[in-house]
Amino acid sequence: MKHKVLLDSQKIDIVLHRLACQLLEKHIDFSNTVLLGLQPRGVYLSHRIEKILKEKYGISSLLHGKLDITFFRDDFRRSDKIITAQETNLDFSIENKSVVLIDDVLFTGRSVRAALTAIDTFGRPKEVELLILIDRRFSRLFPIYPDYIGVHVDSIENNKVKVEWKENEQKDAVYLIE
Repeated sequence: MKHKVLLDSQKIDIVLHRLACQLLEKHIDFSNTVLLGLQPRGVYLSHRIEKILKEKYGISSLLHGKLDITFFRDDFRRSDKIITAQETNLDFSIENKSVVLIDDVLFTGRSVRAALTAIDTFGRPKEVELLILIDRRFSRLFPIYPDYIGVHVDSIENNKVKVEWKENEQKDAVYLIE
């Protein structure tokens, strides 16, 4: 397999700061906004965005949570492997709030569709937005489009996009695996 580096740690840092600024432009003080990282890999991205907003821009009233979508997926019973759920952490109400779903890669849209179903169990948000680090825009199976996009990656269906986070893999990088 051939690995092509799409983003190194420096470029990821630049993209994360740009995404944080885009969120800041729309939500200003975040008093009615909730950031929800999709388990497992969107949580790393959401923590980074949260950290930038708090440390660089002084946003102190930021609600942040983790959302597990395992049992809301339309394909969770179609696999022979045992599925393990991750932690959902929403210790606040999303009722009438602006919810920003955060995930690392948007491929088919199945995860986002599952997340939309999952958040219904926690209340009715005012609006739902989507922030994505990597958008594989030509592989969508559902009519889902992100509001905040780090980078577009055009690849064929057999290719894989792998995001590594230093919290998990000891370095930040995005690879296209052919």
